[in-house]
Amino acid sequence: MREPPCDAAAVRQRLARERATALARAESPLHRLDELGDASTWTGADDEDDPETATLAYERAQAQGLLVDARHELEALDRALAQVEQGAYGVCERCGEPIAVERLDALPATTTCISCASSRR
Repeated sequence: MREPPCDAAAVRQRLARERATALARAESPLHRLDELGDASTWTGADDEDDPETATLAYERAQAQGLLVDARHELEALDRALAQVEQGAYGVCERCGEPIAVERLDALPATTTCISCASSRR
């Protein structure tokens, strides 16, 4: 396994910024789910003919999807930070080669080099 191409302090700062952004993204669907919960108490949730029921269900599913995505991103960023602490950040988990700095700049929580990511398809 080769040495990862990174400055640990800079990577920690970058991951912290990315994590703060992901947390902010998670807040919006959480608030929306609360709003939808309040709205559903004022509508007849059992009324199949009420057009609002379908709209609320769609919006709820959309907000839940956004929340799941944000949580997955947070988990990936936490794993990346753990890799920094272990000295393994920037090393492909499949082939053990360094991940290109440009790829890490674009996807700071990535765990594979471009070659391994492309070959998975």
